[in-house]
Amino acid sequence: MSKQGIVQAGILAALLSLAGCASGPGGSIYVPAGSGSPAPEPPQTAEDKNKKESRVWRKSEQTESRKSEPRQQRSNKPSYQNAGDELSPAALSLVNEADKLLKRGDTQGSIARLERAQRIAPRSSEVYFKLSEAYVAGNKLGPAEQFTLKGLTLAGNNARLQRSGWLLLADIRRARGNVAGASQAEKRASAL
Repeated sequence: MSKQGIVQAGILAALLSLAGCASGPGGSIYVPAGSGSPAPEPPQTAEDKNKKESRVWRKSEQTESRKSEPRQQRSNKPSYQNAGDELSPAALSLVNEADKLLKRGDTQGSIARLERAQRIAPRSSEVYFKLSEAYVAGNKLGPAEQFTLKGLTLAGNNARLQRSGWLLLADIRRARGNVAGASQAEKRASAL
């Protein structure tokens, strides 16, 4: 191809790309919502003119007088289960191994095993309480309190787990110097 042919091909490509970006005879295609005027009707064929169908309303064209479907009201209360998940054999094995490590004084190893158990059984309150105990043994009271609270949300209606969780929370709060929070947790435990 000659140099002149390449230039002509480049000009042709530029013109075609500009022509593709131009708007049609009706103006812009985009009509923003709330522009005041309804959107233009789409073109109709002979078959469409014979059919008398009800008009399909666009959401932006609907007036407020049109009644919308009633929405179901959502409760503000959290949805707790009746009880947390049971421990799978793998998670139970990791919890037992973590207990042995904790008795030997290896808090980091115990926490690592319990975090693995948590990934296996993420809805088991027992794992969260054990993880909290391991953090207390490692003198990390902030995460210990958070894991205890998470365990309490997963304990559901199990009074034994609830009571042990509230007592654990009371001990952690007392160790952190929150005496009022500790007494409040003890009251919750005694109420069960």
